[in-house]
Amino acid sequence: MSERYPWHAPSWQRLQQTRQRRHHALLLKGKAGTGKLDFAVTLAQSLLCHEPVADGYACGQCASCGWFEQNSHPDFRLLTPEQETPDENTSSKKPARKSTQISVAQVRELGGFLELSSHQNEGLRVVVIHPADALNQTSANALLKMLEEPPPGVMFILVTSHPQRLLATIISRCQQVEMPAPSTEQALSWLAQQQLADAEQWLAYTGGSPLQAREAASAGGMQALPTRLAQGQKLDPFQAASEFAALGMEEVMTALQKWIYDLLAVRLEVQPRYHLRQQVALQALGKSVDLSALLTFQRQVDDARRSATHPLNHELQLETLMLQYSKLFPG
Repeated sequence: MSERYPWHAPSWQRLQQTRQRRHHALLLKGKAGTGKLDFAVTLAQSLLCHEPVADGYACGQCASCGWFEQNSHPDFRLLTPEQETPDENTSSKKPARKSTQISVAQVRELGGFLELSSHQNEGLRVVVIHPADALNQTSANALLKMLEEPPPGVMFILVTSHPQRLLATIISRCQQVEMPAPSTEQALSWLAQQQLADAEQWLAYTGGSPLQAREAASAGGMQALPTRLAQGQKLDPFQAASEFAALGMEEVMTALQKWIYDLLAVRLEVQPRYHLRQQVALQALGKSVDLSALLTFQRQVDDARRSATHPLNHELQLETLMLQYSKLFPG
């Protein structure tokens, strides 16, 4: 069963009030890392449930809920970027790359599902698309046709952290639901229940997203990254690049962007935003960093982040970046 989060309670209650006159398409939009997909899946299960309980949640006991828990419900589809097959020329030990897009083939395959009748009497079919901004131009247009002429008894639930990337015509055909982010107190309380150590530090590091905070804390390798960067001029670029490459280029570039942001902040005598525990190390580095070179390096990292999903030699790219980073501190 998908997790439920206390900060979503108001949104759930509002949707339950309009359950009998529901729109054929919902657009759940809000900050990343706050549980929007869990909310969408929980909503889908409740809509398909035979006997939802008083607060609208699924009963968890009926045949429909049984199918849902086994990921085999015939009236539910979850559309996400598909797994790509490994390149024939790469080592078989490398995992298949996750695509960043939802393909038109996936959307067209969905068309076959929509032509079927529900497996339940007077039933509903539900499609969750996450993240909806992963639709490319072609697949977005294919989905638009379905939203313009929705088959009877079908509900679409689109989930996104970047609504500005969606076609305006898709947005116009959806009922928009603002998904709230938790307050700092709510997030810290929830993280305490998860028994997360250094919850305040991880919440700051992820910009206030509790799910991302939990995920980042569990990714042990990422904890070593600020320790390495705190070495400044003494950093071994080649060893650091080798360690960082194993963590994934997108994750490392995002982490590096955050480190540079905080380094610029302390250099300009502003409090760091992401690295609360490394404030002393950042201040020490800020005293010797070449500000002009740091700004240039920041642009290079931003460029590297945009190309992080391209099939480049990431370790070689990281070696170059780490060499440049170590030279930002002349002494």
